[in-house]
Amino acid sequence: MQIKMDYGRNGLMINVPDTADVFVNNPVQGVNHETVAIQEALINPIGSLPLSQRIKPGMKVVIVHTDITRATPNKKLLPVILTFLEENGINQEDITLLNALGTHRPQTRAELHQMLGEDVFTKYRCLQHNAFEDSQLVSLGHSSFHHPITINRALLEADLKILTGFIEPHFFAGFSGGPKAILPGIAGAETVFGNHSPGMISHPNADFNITDGNPIWEEMKEAALKVENTFLVNVTLNQAKEITGVFAGDVIAAHREGCQFLRKSSIFPILEPYDLVITSNSGYPLDQNLYQCVKGLAAAKRAVRKGGAILLVAECEEGLPDDSTYAKLLKDAGTPEAVMNLVSQPGYHQQDAWQVQIQAKVQMHADCYVFSEGLSDDQIKMSLLKPCRDIPSMIERLVHTYGDQLCVLPQGPLTILE
Repeated sequence: MQIKMDYGRNGLMINVPDTADVFVNNPVQGVNHETVAIQEALINPIGSLPLSQRIKPGMKVVIVHTDITRATPNKKLLPVILTFLEENGINQEDITLLNALGTHRPQTRAELHQMLGEDVFTKYRCLQHNAFEDSQLVSLGHSSFHHPITINRALLEADLKILTGFIEPHFFAGFSGGPKAILPGIAGAETVFGNHSPGMISHPNADFNITDGNPIWEEMKEAALKVENTFLVNVTLNQAKEITGVFAGDVIAAHREGCQFLRKSSIFPILEPYDLVITSNSGYPLDQNLYQCVKGLAAAKRAVRKGGAILLVAECEEGLPDDSTYAKLLKDAGTPEAVMNLVSQPGYHQQDAWQVQIQAKVQMHADCYVFSEGLSDDQIKMSLLKPCRDIPSMIERLVHTYGDQLCVLPQGPLTILE
């Protein structure tokens, strides 16, 4: 049968055996009027006073938004929020947009224009978080996990902080959105490294679909609660990128409700693991580089047997990226076992180490193959993975080698099997 995989910007059709099990999220209809749905969420929030009652003329407001690696519909969300603020007495010059980069690279002007839209980009003050610049950070003490908590200064100096984002399953924080806008979004590098440290990543609850009891999410929650006067605006999306729900208000309560809403459409039970799992990384923007595609591998690991195989299809238009710490760590280590030995050293922390740690864990469980038109065979091999150039012949070979119990995850890490 023919399956369309989420791949790059346009998708990819592949043929798989008729006996394959295919898992896609249950279809959820988009809200009838997206602008109205966002407005109503601001007026009737979860666990919070209406946004209009949180606003006073003369306030300084910072709106945190996700970066280019996320599918948050900023062009839909931000204009509605900005109009609401100005209609309730906030001056345009008192509003700042803050790009929550975490430890990711800054966006170019063209990318910011693409993300935010011309009207927003040209009219408002737009800042990009720098996790590595101490002068931009303020210390808020330590978490109960003994990690320092440093947060963006511009955010903390605002009278009201609006945290936007979108909720999807996350491979070690349970779900995206919610407190992730603060940590890692606008936290200092040392705070991110502590939260994403090998010990935290290796905890059994640091996985998809788990928030309470997940030390990574629990510390994110602690960091978010150290920031006063916050207001969350998160959305869920369907495969057509339509907004299916708006969850606004208290950063924890609204996020919980959004996660529960998403669980109904994205989580599926399986009776036993498969010999072979074919997965994507949800297409663009999530599959724009191999670093991000570890999420798709992690989703497939949940469904594949020990010693089985995973075939990832991901365009990776930006490459690994080649100049990333992720690429250097994999090249220097040389094997998944060496990666695990490296990150297991006492006190070890390094940018992107969490990604290579999870990738190595997947590879020590199953053999991993990659089809990508944006990566060369050498790049894939340097990343310790196995290249695939012909999907039909590769599937035939993998079925012959590993077994014929096969499943397909066209939406990659947006679909969680357990």
